[in-house]
Amino acid sequence: MADFRDLDDPATTRASYALTLEALELQVGLGIHPIERAGPQRVIVTVTLYCDYGVDRPVDHIDAVVDYDFLREQIILLASSRHFELQETLCEAIAAIAFGDPRVVGARVSTAKPEIYPDAVIGCQITRRRPV
Repeated sequence: MADFRDLDDPATTRASYALTLEALELQVGLGIHPIERAGPQRVIVTVTLYCDYGVDRPVDHIDAVVDYDFLREQIILLASSRHFELQETLCEAIAAIAFGDPRVVGARVSTAKPEIYPDAVIGCQITRRRPV
């Protein structure tokens, strides 16, 4: 699994930021069991983007940084676009959205299905680094 601790090292990047979209609740067609295929279920999505802006500090303007409104909107569209068999597939699709911005050098994506079991939440987490 990728390790992003080196992104906090000032020698690694000049302006390295971790941007987090946490606990986005969505209704998603997700799962392999008949009850999961019957209709959408509640899924909680958390995304951390590791961003390199290539400057000492970005200017105080939205164009200088990764737009988390865009990220949120695209995840919402993705969630309603189709049925996903696996959480892993959903996580990979969300990471692909994140890498649409070239300033994103790494992404950690997690999904959770809180209502499958009465006594536990089942989830998936992936960590991806932009290919060099």
